[in-house]
Amino acid sequence: MGILDEMRAARRAAGTSRPAGPLAEADGQLPALLLIPDISGFTRFIEESGSPQAPFLVADLLEILIEANILGLQVNEIQGDAVLFYRLGPPPPAPELVRQCRRIYLDFQNYLRLVERDTGSELAAALQELALTLKIVVHYGRVSVAQIREHTKLMGRDVIVVHRLLKNNVAGSEYILLSDGYAGTQAPAELARAFAWTRLLPGSAYYEHLGEIQYHYAHLSPLRLLLAAPEVATDAELPGRSCTLKVRRALRAPAAYVLRVLTNFRLRPHWMEGARAVHYDVTKVGRLGTSYKVDVFRGQIDFQAVQLVEDDDSRLEYVEKISHFRLFPNALLFYVLEPVSQDACLLTMEFRYGHIASSHRLIRLGQLRRLHRFLARSLRQLAAVVEKSRSEK
Repeated sequence: MGILDEMRAARRAAGTSRPAGPLAEADGQLPALLLIPDISGFTRFIEESGSPQAPFLVADLLEILIEANILGLQVNEIQGDAVLFYRLGPPPPAPELVRQCRRIYLDFQNYLRLVERDTGSELAAALQELALTLKIVVHYGRVSVAQIREHTKLMGRDVIVVHRLLKNNVAGSEYILLSDGYAGTQAPAELARAFAWTRLLPGSAYYEHLGEIQYHYAHLSPLRLLLAAPEVATDAELPGRSCTLKVRRALRAPAAYVLRVLTNFRLRPHWMEGARAVHYDVTKVGRLGTSYKVDVFRGQIDFQAVQLVEDDDSRLEYVEKISHFRLFPNALLFYVLEPVSQDACLLTMEFRYGHIASSHRLIRLGQLRRLHRFLARSLRQLAAVVEKSRSEK
């Protein structure tokens, strides 16, 4: 064996990330679900929007896709306008897979609707003209898993298949596509029930070196009915409940003054319940899009200022996106300030979440109650900070 052969053999040995284990086939491959949400209209939007914020919006949307994970998927690659997720082991049942795809689509579209509400921004105008939407491709097959430095690499024919399926014969740009590799693992009647809200249709596409690939697809457009009223539950975890928590309090200060306190990151530990410290880039304070981290209780939550809107009645709405909040992925925190007089306003803190990351109903109910108490105590402490700072002036 020559020196190059020895180096290749050593690299292959070092790159093996997992033992074969009971799931592995004779060739060392492992069964895996492969799922790619792909942003349709991405290239045109970046090229034609003319907004310097466009790449940052796409980065936010990719994070939304990752945060929407409820199936225990692993991120393998982020590829410009798409995320390759995988999960080793048996395929998830059709109802669970459909619930995951619906969650991804709804969280994605709800965030876009939030950005579009800012009618004065060029980014919102670009979104109205150059619409972004989502297609989701799902395949089930076998993969080889290798560790290359700090990166996990999936390899094999089925990895090629799922990528090729992004180019297909489906008309439209928002749909779920299930390869027969996945659809064949599910009972036809169960698959039909999981897609009762839309139509599951057959299709196929020919790919060089792969041949004819059969698939089924369903358009996601019917889910747009769930986006019409943001305060109505959209695929809520708890039947009959809105995915919203609200607390409200009158404050003895002008709305503009309260807004200055809210957007002063340095003051967060003084009024947010359980907050111990805040970390942010002082050179970016005051800008929309600014991110900061708050040490809360025994963990840390990431916030991002995403929107500030004022309507004709001087009503202010300040919105923050919350990331890495394990129990409430893809959450948004709205602060609505309504002037009551020159020296008083009504503040509503509204927490909107996509889902609660627990399969146990009692845990979900308990977390909602804890979060409601957290918001109420934070608002009470905010009122005290506002009134104290006003009296010291």
